[in-house]
Amino acid sequence: MTTSDAAPVLIPAGTVFSPADITFWADRDSRSLEQAISEADVLVSCPHSGAAIPAEISRFLAPEFTRRLQYDFSDVATSAIVRRWAEIDPRIVYVENPHPRLIRDPNRKKPEDPAALLAEAIGRVRTAGAYQRADLTGVDAIRPVTFSFYPLLRVPSTDAELSELTSTFEAVAEQGLGVYERTRDELTERFIAAAYARAASGGDAWFTRLSFHDTMNTTTTREGAVNVERDPADRLPRVVALSNRGDHAGNPRPEGPVTMNPVRLRMLASAHREAFAVERAEDVALNQPYLGSQEIIAAGERFARETDAAQAGVHFDAVQAEFLREFLLGDAAVRVLHEPGTGWITEDPAHVDAVAHACRDAWDRYRRS
Repeated sequence: MTTSDAAPVLIPAGTVFSPADITFWADRDSRSLEQAISEADVLVSCPHSGAAIPAEISRFLAPEFTRRLQYDFSDVATSAIVRRWAEIDPRIVYVENPHPRLIRDPNRKKPEDPAALLAEAIGRVRTAGAYQRADLTGVDAIRPVTFSFYPLLRVPSTDAELSELTSTFEAVAEQGLGVYERTRDELTERFIAAAYARAASGGDAWFTRLSFHDTMNTTTTREGAVNVERDPADRLPRVVALSNRGDHAGNPRPEGPVTMNPVRLRMLASAHREAFAVERAEDVALNQPYLGSQEIIAAGERFARETDAAQAGVHFDAVQAEFLREFLLGDAAVRVLHEPGTGWITEDPAHVDAVAHACRDAWDRYRRS
C-alpha cells in the first residue's frame, strides 16, 4: 500500500507539455476533441492534481522535503479518479495541470509579478522562522512552505540566490502550468460556442465549468504522519463540498454573485447524495468550509459577459467540488498515511473506478433532474 522511496518524484528537465498531453475524453481513438466538446456539457479542470516537480527546480527544494510531503501538498487523488471518469463518460472533457501548486497556484489570481510575490512570501517565512506559522495572506500563489508550514524550498540567503530561484520558477511555469491555463481557457471558449450551437438546433443548452479538488481533514507532522486534525471550521464534510460562492443553501451572499444558479446547485447536491449513497444529507455540503476560489470566480465573470445567453436558451454555471481526500483514497490508504513515513500510498484501482463511476452517476442524475 505504500512505497518506501522517500525521494521526490521529478519531471525530466526540459519537458514541455502540449494540450494533447493534459486533455482527456472518452473514446479518444475514435472521437476527436471537437466531437467530444459538441457532445459534452461539463468541462472538468484539476488545478492541483499534478504532483511531480520539474527537475529544473529540484536544486531549490528543502533537504527535508519528502515524497509524502510532495504528494500531500497536491490534490493527487483527483488525477486518477477524473481521468477514469473521463474514460467512461462522453459528457465530460477533462484538463489537468501537470505541474504542482509549488510552481504557482492556478486557483489563485495570477499575480502581475510572480517573482516579487514569491520573494515576499519567502521573506515572511524567513521572518517567522523554520516550521513556524507565517501569514501568507495575499502572497500564497507561490508558497515556500506547505499548509503545515513544512519547508518546501531552501530559503535563499542572498538577493542573487533569490533572483535565480524566482527566474527559474517563471521560466519553468511556461512548460506546464502556462499550458494548462491556456488550454483550460481555450476549451472554455469552445464549450461556450458549442452550447450556443446546441441551443440553436432546438431546446435549451447547458455548460458547466467544474473545478475539482481534494483536501484531507488532517495535516502533517514533522515525522510525516498525516494525522493532525484541522480546526472544526476547516473540516470538509464526509464526501464533498460543492461551492458557488454563496451561503450554505447556495444562495447569494451580500459580498457578491454566485457562480452557479442556486436551484441547480441544490439539485447537483441531491444528485451527489444519491450517487454516493451518503449516510447524512450534510455529507454533501454547500459552500462549507470553502466558498470556491479563482477558477470558478474567473469562469463566473466570463459567463456574465454572455448577456444574450438566457434569450438564446443557454445556461452557464461554474462550481467547485472539494472532495474529502480520505474518501477519495479509501480507508486502507488513510491508515497508512496516519502513520509516520516518507513515501506515498499505491492507489487501489477498484476504489478509483468506483468513485469515478459515482461521479459520472451524480452528473447523470443531475441532468435528469
